[in-house]
Amino acid sequence: MNVKAYPTAWPYAEAVQKLARRWQRQQLISAPQMEAIKAAYPLSYYRPHVFIRVGLFVFTLFGCCAAAGLIPGLLGFQNFNFILLALLCAGGSLLLLEHLIRESQLYHSGSDNALLYFSLTCLIFAVFYAVGEATPAPYRASFSLTNPFLLLALLPTLGLLMAAVIRYADRWVAAVTYCTYLLLVAGFLLQFAAGRLVLSFAIMLASAAAYALVLRLARRPDYLYYKPCFDLLKALALITFYLGGNYLVVREGNAALSALTVSRQVPFAPLFHFFTAGIPLLYIVVGLRRPHRTWLIVGLLALAFSLYTLRFYRALLPPEIAATLAGAVLISLTVWAFRYLRTPRHGLSAAAEGDENKDSLLNLESLVVAQTAHAPTPQPRGFEFGGGSSGGGGADGKY
Repeated sequence: MNVKAYPTAWPYAEAVQKLARRWQRQQLISAPQMEAIKAAYPLSYYRPHVFIRVGLFVFTLFGCCAAAGLIPGLLGFQNFNFILLALLCAGGSLLLLEHLIRESQLYHSGSDNALLYFSLTCLIFAVFYAVGEATPAPYRASFSLTNPFLLLALLPTLGLLMAAVIRYADRWVAAVTYCTYLLLVAGFLLQFAAGRLVLSFAIMLASAAAYALVLRLARRPDYLYYKPCFDLLKALALITFYLGGNYLVVREGNAALSALTVSRQVPFAPLFHFFTAGIPLLYIVVGLRRPHRTWLIVGLLALAFSLYTLRFYRALLPPEIAATLAGAVLISLTVWAFRYLRTPRHGLSAAAEGDENKDSLLNLESLVVAQTAHAPTPQPRGFEFGGGSSGGGGADGKY
């Protein structure tokens, strides 16, 4: 059985056509060559417009919920087991999902996403329900990160989510998997007295490790199959690395864990002030030097949140005046940057660049050129012989 639910040729053909369309916009290839590329790498899957995808998603999810509600009545069970119901719903939706992918050629088209999310929700519900039933009574009242039995539910949940990502390569399932991974790290540390002191540093370290792992996995031959997941995971890892060192998040999170109504000063406060100011600047510098759009956008958002952190504890101006001044400064900087970078400078340009991960797709160039080298190009019509007859040496007026 193939580990991947979708054919790997689909994302590969999608990447080839996307790259070819960019080349055509840059007038590097002709229209006949573009048609030859489409013929050589057809998009044989079904993926409608985004609005139709949303409609299919909602309709399929509604149908799954309706079917789940009818199962107990159809089977005639008086006291139906919730775990059994969840497993039946998950199994049925997974079988239907595999059938639709194989027969209807669905590829992240709305219906298959809904079936995947519904089945995972049912499986995770079964896991948490089973763990909740087995949890002793003193721990049922507070099912929080400090509850050791939460780890028993998060571990199989992480395994289910990772299996779903490996098979279906859904970016939002990958995002939930990453969040579950961080919850496991936090829940494990909070079982110890000193865990709260190192929690922020552990989250930063876990985020950096996740980013390094994604970079390593991106070198695999099947990178294009998981590319949407990798792109989102990189952004999430950068975000959580910053939030793990942000002073506001650390201080208010520590107060929430301690059940305090008013937050207090945290240990290593100067270090967290340094992280709050330095990490956004690091992201922006790396994003500009590479250049890398994800680092730049996350850096700008982190810088805005750092300014909010500063104002949250030390307000210098009234909110309306501060917002007006900040908006004027940002608009002025934006206009200046667009005008300055209208002509490319320092490797940067205000023009659209295309895919930021184009380096990973450069191996497609030789393949596309090889597949389209035979594509005919129209030639201008020149002088052509023919059309006459030579009977009689011109005596009858024809040649």
